[in-house]
Amino acid sequence: MAAGKYSFIIEQGATTNFQINWNDESGSAIDLSGYHARMQIRPNVDASDVFLSLSSSLKSDNTGINLSGSNFITPLASGSIGVYISAASSSALNFGEAFYDLELVKGNEVTRLLEGKVKLSKNVTR
Repeated sequence: MAAGKYSFIIEQGATTNFQINWNDESGSAIDLSGYHARMQIRPNVDASDVFLSLSSSLKSDNTGINLSGSNFITPLASGSIGVYISAASSSALNFGEAFYDLELVKGNEVTRLLEGKVKLSKNVTR
């Protein structure tokens, strides 16, 4: 399965919180038990620099990828993946446009679920 295309905007200094639902070809939710997630935002696909790295090991401010949806309580069997970037984490970002992909890993199996561009909308009020 090829990665889906999805581009999004991070508003600098604000919370970014959205949910993706992973379903199989028949529309049934993929059970996320045993998976972990990872995502990196880079200046371009070949860059060694990383603007932001997210994983299912959430940071102290909950920045990361929650396999229990964006509300942090959805069952793993629902296939709900929450992407959360805190206001503090987004405040530290400084780029115009970048690229990302989101991968789900279970054992030796890696699925690139999404890829696309990320734009940073810079804040004025600080």
